[in-house]
Amino acid sequence: MMITDELVTYLEALGRIRLPEESRAKAQRDLQEILQYIDTLSELDTEGIEPLSHALPLTNVMREDEVQPSIPPEEVLANAPVRKDNYFLVPRSFE
Repeated sequence: MMITDELVTYLEALGRIRLPEESRAKAQRDLQEILQYIDTLSELDTEGIEPLSHALPLTNVMREDEVQPSIPPEEVLANAPVRKDNYFLVPRSFE
């Protein structure tokens, strides 16, 4: 597949971007190089190789949910510009 100026224009419209004229030729060359690299990868024999969803094996990355003490309200509100009782006071956002 050849990356043409029309294709770059179409991709700009899809991405809702406008490339400066000096960047269009570079984008066209870069896209062509990417496609050539993909063609090179397509030549590899992948028979019997399991598809991967991730490059690295993932394990449960979530930490245990442990109860911890809260920060005291006085400490939390120490630098609040305006406060009322134990709450931040903020401007009204709607009527």
